[in-house]
Amino acid sequence: MSMKVSDYVLERLRQWEVEHVFAYAGDGINGLLAAWGRAEDKPRFIQARHEEMAAFEAVGYAKFSGKVGVCAATSGPGAIHLLNGLYDAKLDHVPIVAIVGQTNRSAMGGSYQQEVDLLSLYKDVASEYCEMVTVPEQLPNVIDRAMRTAAARRTVTAVIIPADVQELDYEPPGHAFKMVPSSLGAAHYAPVPVDDEIARAAEVLNAGEKVAVLIGQGARGARAEIEQLADVLGAGVAKALLGKDALPDDLPYVTGAIGLLGTRPSYELMQDCDTLLVVGSSFPYSQFLPEFGQARAVQIDIDPFMVGLRYPFEVNLVGDARETLTRLLPRLKRKKHDKWRKKIEKDTARWWQVMERRAAVDADPINPEYVVHALDALLPDDVILAADSGSAANWYARHLRMRGTMRGSLSGTLATMGPGVPYVIGAKFAHPRRPALAIVGDGAMQMNGLAELITVAKYWQEWEDPRLIVAVLNNQDLNQVTWEMRAMSGAPQFLPSQQLPDVPYADFARSIGLDGVRVEKPEEVEGAWRRALAADRPCVVEFRTDPAVPPIPPHASLDQIEAAAASIVKGDSDRVGMIRQGLKAKVQEMLPGGRHREDRPGADAGS
Repeated sequence: MSMKVSDYVLERLRQWEVEHVFAYAGDGINGLLAAWGRAEDKPRFIQARHEEMAAFEAVGYAKFSGKVGVCAATSGPGAIHLLNGLYDAKLDHVPIVAIVGQTNRSAMGGSYQQEVDLLSLYKDVASEYCEMVTVPEQLPNVIDRAMRTAAARRTVTAVIIPADVQELDYEPPGHAFKMVPSSLGAAHYAPVPVDDEIARAAEVLNAGEKVAVLIGQGARGARAEIEQLADVLGAGVAKALLGKDALPDDLPYVTGAIGLLGTRPSYELMQDCDTLLVVGSSFPYSQFLPEFGQARAVQIDIDPFMVGLRYPFEVNLVGDARETLTRLLPRLKRKKHDKWRKKIEKDTARWWQVMERRAAVDADPINPEYVVHALDALLPDDVILAADSGSAANWYARHLRMRGTMRGSLSGTLATMGPGVPYVIGAKFAHPRRPALAIVGDGAMQMNGLAELITVAKYWQEWEDPRLIVAVLNNQDLNQVTWEMRAMSGAPQFLPSQQLPDVPYADFARSIGLDGVRVEKPEEVEGAWRRALAADRPCVVEFRTDPAVPPIPPHASLDQIEAAAASIVKGDSDRVGMIRQGLKAKVQEMLPGGRHREDRPGADAGS
């Protein structure tokens, strides 16, 4: 039997060592589905409950494996549904190849059922490479370029294959005019800056007395070099949230996350430094960086299009983080670990004490900070973590300390709701021997997490370590937006938009063969975590948490918190008064020196 285009597509993916394709069926890819049957399901077709979830699972797989993630969907609505997950990948610089169907070539332009102009639709999300296959001879070049470009540019690429083309007999490109042959493989390389630029960067760093380092996910492969640099320069290291797992939090000079979800010591590190080094991060919030003119600054990034952003850097080094630091380190002069370093370590140690105290604050019924803080010491050193967008991301950012070989991620730049559960599903296919855990809000869980538990139930028995834990913070409120309305607009909670129904998440998990436990009292929290971590199957742990515990940003002023507290109009007056006083007390602990941001010399009053 002759090989069809659909057979060849799967064969070429196998040659690229693709092991999983996260997908959902539809008649626009019927040819590919039939080919999967003939190929004995190689690469594995991993069936999500929705195309958006398939894309998120591919993103989670790529983030935690370091490989290219592949997803597939039918024409029209299927291709449209992929988009949110694909944009998550594009904005977080994750390599993803999307393979999508299209109506038959004969129907194109005829307003046919499910006909969507996919080349136009995908023009932005797959801007580096998006191609439609119209004749067999375009292969293997199209598949190869999609894979190679996704890997090299750390981005999304797309291959569109009309349904009738999938059924054609495959013909390779010939040795002829206007034929484009191709070859397998992506080159591995580590670019480095020229020596003169490295020397300039060393001069800036050597001249400073109070050095701050900000790292992102681009520094993940340079852990040893970052540690050595921090030791030589006596520097503190803050982490953009996508770089949370780039350096362990048990190092005394690692100040934790920075930004809206960040820590007080990271905020103060930037407020007080005279020199800044940014490695592998495009952290977007310049108001959390030093005041303009306060610090001399150097940036290292592998992408020449991402340097020079966010801050007036004096030296921009384009290169691989590890190789660039390896060349930079011999040029650096050792500084004494004096008052600057001691202050950083003292501030960081105090911060974790503050986190412990905040977790111990009474709430009705459970303080969400206590839920996540109690998990911190129980986590296995090889766990893979994900957090969904919303207030859950605040507690993930501030209360969980990375150590050992832990990995963690979330939707960093798009900050979309919904990737928490599919991220850890993708992680389990990348690392079936490691436990995985997602912290999600009830809003994200209702949006799509519940349905994706069915995917977990379908596949979990294949994983060597069956532990996949989904922690649902059930406060019956779209909490992050509620607090943003209060803090930024002084607006009370608008219940028709914010209030959520109380759903029995744990009961649903048990109904489909998973484990599930509902936790309604603080004294039950630690036991529930231990049960989930020891379970012989995936487990949903549902915590009834208090929506009145605020996700306070480190730069918030007391005036903003007073306005937020004053906007809480629901409930009795005693409760409102207690919340107002509690919020002000918490912010006093978080703000530098207990002062208003506006009171700091030279500080900007804006958020």
